[in-house]
Amino acid sequence: MGRSMMLNRLSPQAPDALLALIRLHAADPREHKIDLGVGVYRTEEGATPVFAAIKTAEQQLIDTQDSKSYLGPEGDTGFVNVLMPYIFGADPTMGGRIAGMQTPGGTGAVRLALALAQKAGMKRVHLGVPSWPNHAQIIADLGLELVTFDHANPDGSANLDAVLAAISGAGAQGAVLLHACCHNPTGIDYTPDQWDAIADAFAASGTFPIIDSAYQGLGRGLAEDAAGMRAVLAKVPEAFIAYSCDKNFGQYRDRVGAFYILGNGQDELDTAFSNANALARACWSMPPDHGGAAVRIILSDPGMAKTWLAELDDMRARMRAVRDALAAAGRAGRIDLTPLAAQNGLFAVLPVTKDEVATLREDHAIYMAASGRINIAGLTMANLPRFIAALTAVAG
Repeated sequence: MGRSMMLNRLSPQAPDALLALIRLHAADPREHKIDLGVGVYRTEEGATPVFAAIKTAEQQLIDTQDSKSYLGPEGDTGFVNVLMPYIFGADPTMGGRIAGMQTPGGTGAVRLALALAQKAGMKRVHLGVPSWPNHAQIIADLGLELVTFDHANPDGSANLDAVLAAISGAGAQGAVLLHACCHNPTGIDYTPDQWDAIADAFAASGTFPIIDSAYQGLGRGLAEDAAGMRAVLAKVPEAFIAYSCDKNFGQYRDRVGAFYILGNGQDELDTAFSNANALARACWSMPPDHGGAAVRIILSDPGMAKTWLAELDDMRARMRAVRDALAAAGRAGRIDLTPLAAQNGLFAVLPVTKDEVATLREDHAIYMAASGRINIAGLTMANLPRFIAALTAVAG
């Protein structure tokens, strides 16, 4: 058989570091091991359960769904529409200026937002770093220019000056991509006053906003976590919003997301969505239906919605309790833990070196990303004292 003329042109790619960490943790026989790497919610017992509300909705789907025929590239429009009051508030369409479509997870929504912006003439994306690694990967895959700025200050607060400079300097062919809440990986969010300043900067500069909302409800509350994004949308003529239900409904593997466009009236929205549909058709054709249908059932039933909200409240309260306990410890060696109380969501970044991360893994069975990112939900009230003691010993 002759040598391939195509495949031999490919270069090996570096393995995903997080997947390697998962394998190392799974192979570790030590019973006291702690996994702070994988970005999923965990209970105090270490489980990532299916929400009770989701179980009920799925059973209803089993009992009543009479077809699995195609829905089209826009997906389940009932799911898209019933989410909107939770995301955008009392006037969810902003007078008919917002409309959306379903996507395969928040990742699909981010990809679609960036691809559609590119088709409309965007050439560069300004992104605060560190950020979710897939942001940069998608930007690179599309051939867009990535311009970075520092998201965080050394004291654990958001770098407002940097984001305002990015917005004012982005230019007509640039966009600024922001996290709506529960910043991944730092947990450092903008304050309400900072969001107001960001909204004013977008309004004054005309820079295009792309907002990634992947963790609504896991920070301060559903309305609180959307308030900054709503402040921006109230002051700009156009924007793209990428949304994920994978975390706040616990549907990680079902890939449940939505993409929304803020535009200037129905004609503009129709044109934008004809282009979004064409891009979606060429990329994934049609989104998976099951998870979105379950969300639609939950949010269409007040009783089920109440159950979901209570489960979300429990998640948020547990992570808040872990953050407060870490902050109450004050210091772990040279590391100041107090800023974690003011941060939000699943993640935080600790100022540890790669060698210290390796020592935590090898000597203390504590697994975390080499960057120092930890999953707050991997900690419990039972293992917190051991984690703080290990961190103190290694980063002393």
